[in-house]
Amino acid sequence: MTTTINARNLRLEDVQGFLKFQEQLNGSITSLLSLEPLTEFERQELLEIRNVFRSYYAGGTISEGQIKFLFLAPLMKLAGFYQPNIKITLEENIDDIHVEDEDTNIKGRIDILAVNITQGRTVSTPFWIVVIESKNSSINSSEGLPQLLTYAYKSLEHQTSVWGLTTNGMDYQFAYLQQSNPPTYQLFPKLDITRAESAFELLQILKAICKL
Repeated sequence: MTTTINARNLRLEDVQGFLKFQEQLNGSITSLLSLEPLTEFERQELLEIRNVFRSYYAGGTISEGQIKFLFLAPLMKLAGFYQPNIKITLEENIDDIHVEDEDTNIKGRIDILAVNITQGRTVSTPFWIVVIESKNSSINSSEGLPQLLTYAYKSLEHQTSVWGLTTNGMDYQFAYLQQSNPPTYQLFPKLDITRAESAFELLQILKAICKL
């Protein structure tokens, strides 16, 4: 009898067992992306986003919905994701993942997915630029990693790599997933939006990913 599991209930060891993901250590994000200096306008806009976060955080727990609307949406706009050749979807259902050895189906929904589309024609396998998983501000951002890996797993059937991001609004952790046998992922140090230099690096990375 086939068992169905929601990706939200998976632990990291479950994902590593079901999907055979292996972590690669000691990766450098600057070996994968070219980070460009920010303009003064971008720095000021980013500091405004940071100040809004601080005001909400001081008032208590910030919900997932608020994090997506108040912080991720303006960050993605500032990074250049709002353009005709990029399609952003919310709460997108993933194709069921069937694990034959375990007779298990995994279901789930991606919080935010940005894909590169070709204008003027239908693309059956669009290029996934970045997968984002958000948690409310009271949860460690790393708690979203099992879901992120699960959701991005299907994209590796059609492309060699994909970027992922988990966040609780304050901390942002990027992951780089690669198609191989077995599939691999690299994690990079968390960035804290409440610290100016860390916030600047966050935007630089998002801009670099957007240009892929």
